[in-house]
Amino acid sequence: MAFGRRGEVLLAFAVALCLSATKLEAYELHMGYYGKTCPQAEFIVLDEVKKAVAGDAGLAADLVRMHFHDCFVRGCDGSILIDSTPNNMAEKDAPPNNPSLEGFEIIDNAKKRLEAECKGMVSCADIVAFAARDAVVLTGGLFYEVPAGRRDGRVSIANEALTNLPPPSFDLNQLTQSFAQKGLSQDEMIILSGAHTIGQSHCSSFSSRLYNFNSAFSQDPSLDPAYAAQLKQECPNTSSGANQEVPMDPKSPSTFDTSYYSNLLVNRGLFTSDQTLMSTPATAAKVWQNAADWLGFQKKFGQAMRKMGKIGVLTGSEGEIRCNCRVVNGFN
Repeated sequence: MAFGRRGEVLLAFAVALCLSATKLEAYELHMGYYGKTCPQAEFIVLDEVKKAVAGDAGLAADLVRMHFHDCFVRGCDGSILIDSTPNNMAEKDAPPNNPSLEGFEIIDNAKKRLEAECKGMVSCADIVAFAARDAVVLTGGLFYEVPAGRRDGRVSIANEALTNLPPPSFDLNQLTQSFAQKGLSQDEMIILSGAHTIGQSHCSSFSSRLYNFNSAFSQDPSLDPAYAAQLKQECPNTSSGANQEVPMDPKSPSTFDTSYYSNLLVNRGLFTSDQTLMSTPATAAKVWQNAADWLGFQKKFGQAMRKMGKIGVLTGSEGEIRCNCRVVNGFN
């Protein structure tokens, strides 16, 4: 069949597109990624998370937060796990993570078992994603599938955590912009904020709302007065008080439910970044919806976590599969 010069060019272009699409498709994350290379991978991670949470329920929140903090800095590449060196302060030692973020030993334990079971197959980034899902399920949340195939990054810089992770002082516009920069919508931001239904916070993360809000108010007027009084008892305005911890959801701090949203409806959001979700009619409507629909929230949370888990992933021949999640290969 004769195509002519123009036809040959079009055919070549179509073939290139096809090959490009095939390459992209081959390197996408997908369910059951370790089905043949390490079929016990997800079970091993679940077992380690289950043992840890049974001993300390608070670690479940750390694992969810770890995945979020990993994905928002350089993408979901396990860079949150890398230890600092004399020449570099890593993400885990940046103020948003140190000293409040725990649970790294859970990832270490899972990785050690996985290396014994199927050496060099399961990435640290995938372990973090699996562990976050398992933490949600073990605290009463709905199971969601986690596509895998992430590779591990080789760079971790503390300053990048400071510039990429939204602080608890952010207002609605700042939060919306922060999530939009990662490809997440405002609705997804509101859904992912629901993770604050489990876990604890240091008083220093919100004490300004109690004692030094702004020039007009010493106490944040959007904070329920009775709740503020309770928090002041638990978080005295002292240096030692700043290090105390309180539950982010006093109603059910170890249960992945919708009471986080119920708290916002009565001005009992712990952080400015929580209560700000009630600052517009549109976002307040989403809060009401989530508070009233447990199943709907759980389904949307799983969907949002899957989308977040694809931010900036390394796949195919990019990055590496770390032997030790704390150390880049070649520096063990």
